Amino acid sequence: MPTTLEVKTPRLVTAIPGPNAKRVLERDARFMSPSYTRDYPLVARRGRGAIVEDVDGNAFLDFAAGIAVCSTGHCHPQVVAAIQNQAAELIHMSGTDFYYESMPELAERLGRTMPGTESKKVFFTNSGTEAIESAVKLARYATRRDKFIAFYGCFHGRSMGALSLTASKSTQRKGFGALLSGIEHIPFPYAYRCAHGHTAETCGAEILEQLEGQIFKRLFDPEDVAGIIIEPIQGEGGYVPAPKFFLQELQRICHQHGIMFIVDEVQSGMGRTGKWWACEHAGVEPDILCSAKGIASGMPLGAIIAKESVMCWKPGSHGTTFGGNPVCIAAALATMDLIESEYKENAHRMGDYLFGRLADWVKDFRIVGDVRGRGLMIGIEIVRDQRTKEKAADLRNAIVDLAFHKGLLVLGAGENTIRLSPPLLIDQEQADFAARTLEDCFREAEKKV
Repeated sequence: MPTTLEVKTPRLVTAIPGPNAKRVLERDARFMSPSYTRDYPLVARRGRGAIVEDVDGNAFLDFAAGIAVCSTGHCHPQVVAAIQNQAAELIHMSGTDFYYESMPELAERLGRTMPGTESKKVFFTNSGTEAIESAVKLARYATRRDKFIAFYGCFHGRSMGALSLTASKSTQRKGFGALLSGIEHIPFPYAYRCAHGHTAETCGAEILEQLEGQIFKRLFDPEDVAGIIIEPIQGEGGYVPAPKFFLQELQRICHQHGIMFIVDEVQSGMGRTGKWWACEHAGVEPDILCSAKGIASGMPLGAIIAKESVMCWKPGSHGTTFGGNPVCIAAALATMDLIESEYKENAHRMGDYLFGRLADWVKDFRIVGDVRGRGLMIGIEIVRDQRTKEKAADLRNAIVDLAFHKGLLVLGAGENTIRLSPPLLIDQEQADFAARTLEDCFREAEKKV
């Protein structure tokens, strides 16, 4: 009999949640902040690859990957060894005030992955939110301007500056008072719900016209705008890809007016779409690129990668105590080795395979409105009626819960979309299990319509 973590697909041995999980849930309710959001009562104990075991010994197939963080799977032996070796040598000295040999090594490697011929420089952070904050400061510093343009549906973080850019859910802003001034939001090119009936490759022309014809003429002179920030594929907004032409035109507009073209690749980067960065699919070259999540396989690390001509701030302009911690950097170097050697290609291959499995779901299930994404960043939009496209958040939530009780971990994104963001190492057997399980869940959910 294999141990739980030797299995490749789920094995459930207790009711969900089990007795040990229930005890943790009770304690959590007593002592933890109620601001945390939990979709279902998974109490994780350990993980290997794409399998997570809970405190009762139940094994789940993880198609959430810690919100797209565990890019090389849970506890990959090479990543674990890198962490252990580094922790035994040096844990902290602060890269803001001293030097680590590994910091420029990782920075050089990250710089080589970013599109464009100009040399790149890197600033390390602890998280995606901190990367966004750093990008905002750098854009202001480099341009000597203070205005920003962001998009509805975007999620850039929850700290006050990043939250000012975020326009995902009102609950994320409610109760926090005035945020950063000088930020305007415009619609994101959401092809499935395009008001003008465009396709996935043509949606957004009117938004660009609004930017140049309205925003720049009535609100912000473009010479006052420091940066335009966009997710090439909206994450929390519902896994919605921006059309290639839209990103290309946005870059053109930025360059025309000396505006920083800032790409948020916190969720879409590090090989998840089959390339290092999702923006590569459009052939664009950001001035500043923000990364985190999958960069270090679960260790807290983020980074902004910028053109050398942009990252021109002086010593003391920005800093960090823990960003670029040596243990996190060791994990990131091992992560990059794995993504470069096999997992980026696997994300492309398994993404194509899954899209092949999901291709007919709009025809097969009347509650599936749209299937979209790239690589292993896939969104499935759930609707009550395909003709009216009425959003069905309740059905989406029911499907997420049904999948959990069948041993598959998925999460929602946006109001009514299921996101698939598994570790980049999944194989065909695991992809097939996930697809079959979701098909069963859709059938059960359709009975409620």
